[in-house]
Amino acid sequence: MPGPPCGVLDVNAADIVRWWCSGPLAAITQGVKLTIPGDSHEPAAVAAAIVDWLPAKADIILPIANGEPVELMNEIEANAEGLRSVRVHQMHALRDRPYIRGELEGHLRHVSWFLSPITRAAFAAGTIDFAPANYSEVPQFLEEMNPSVVLAAASPPDAHGYVSLGVTGSYTAALIGRVPFVLEINEQMPRTFGGNRMHIDEALAWCHASYPLVEVPAAVPSGRDLRIAERVAERVPDGATMQLGIGGIPTGVASLLTDRKNLAIHTELFADPMVDLIESGAVTGINKRAYNRRSVATFALGTKRLYDFLDLNDAVVFLPVNETNDPRRIGREDNFVSINATLEVDLVGQCASETLGTRFFSGSGGQADFARGAQYSKGGDGYIVLASTTRQGATRIVPTLQPGAVVTTMKNTVDHVVTEFGVATLRGRTLAERARALISVAHPDHRGDLEIAARKHGLIGR
Repeated sequence: MPGPPCGVLDVNAADIVRWWCSGPLAAITQGVKLTIPGDSHEPAAVAAAIVDWLPAKADIILPIANGEPVELMNEIEANAEGLRSVRVHQMHALRDRPYIRGELEGHLRHVSWFLSPITRAAFAAGTIDFAPANYSEVPQFLEEMNPSVVLAAASPPDAHGYVSLGVTGSYTAALIGRVPFVLEINEQMPRTFGGNRMHIDEALAWCHASYPLVEVPAAVPSGRDLRIAERVAERVPDGATMQLGIGGIPTGVASLLTDRKNLAIHTELFADPMVDLIESGAVTGINKRAYNRRSVATFALGTKRLYDFLDLNDAVVFLPVNETNDPRRIGREDNFVSINATLEVDLVGQCASETLGTRFFSGSGGQADFARGAQYSKGGDGYIVLASTTRQGATRIVPTLQPGAVVTTMKNTVDHVVTEFGVATLRGRTLAERARALISVAHPDHRGDLEIAARKHGLIGR
């Protein structure tokens, strides 16, 4: 198939195609063949061929969230008795499945790289496995295990035969040209642009389907969320490049920035609040060094309004996560602002963002990637946001993290910690300065006990 040399960025009117390969794709699929009766493109026929072809203990990759090929996976599960000890790797699964519930043990087993509400319960029940990693490094780890195949949903092909991975780039886009792909062409998948595109002839096989994407509305900020958001928003300058995480506080921040000028978006997750910012005119991207006047993301999750906005919209570029989340690339943008939520912060600034004690809640995701990138940025700021207390009134600024809690963002990388009571700046501060700053943004009811603990632990008063 004709195309640009590997590594060349080919800009063609409303499209950007990045070729991520070290040689022709034919070298990747050489000797790999699926025998599909009648060359059928029905999910059942393609799934049956995959089941016959996969060896025991194979590793297969599914895209994050709505990138999952739903009908193809339905059929693979229905034929799972033909599989032996096959692992399915995925981040943030949106659909509850029998194999996730452990009903196909010995045939299919899920490995989550970021827990969702569905997989969180399954991990607690012991029916799936969990692999911790910074999001930027997931493509490398997946490729190193030499997976047999990527199974991915894709948009319908354009007039030239190119499909996109729709609302995902993520780790799957990084594997284009490196691992064989089987595609499920979903008639309702938005056609997007960037490094998440491939020619349909590059796929080992493909099937067709039509189903709506799962919708996940943005969190509605509470009054406390908005008070925290106000403290962050007032510090975001015109011309900043932004990354917003998930939750009521980041959503609140976005709602307060519609009066800014020439903001830009370089983010992991593209969600509905970013559509609001773009449509308000606050986002132009004219100060960005990379992908000037375009918003950059690695996956999208939201409502149908968001998915319709992304369809055929070349102002939003989806790139592999090892590019979007590379701290060095993030740091090339001046005035980069990163905003992410955490669950608990101790008095030296360690953030536990994925566990409640020993109970895993989510995963590392890209929090540490963007916190580090904001530090590299000239004029950059990284904000870790949280309410000062739980719903039950317990402090979330704590002397030490709960036993068994996992540190997601280490103390050396945390820049600012924000609660409804203020902003604690930690960058370049001594341990005593850090402890006092964090106590000052804790709930007043807990500040006395926190100061006693800080003295007991030798952080202040020495």
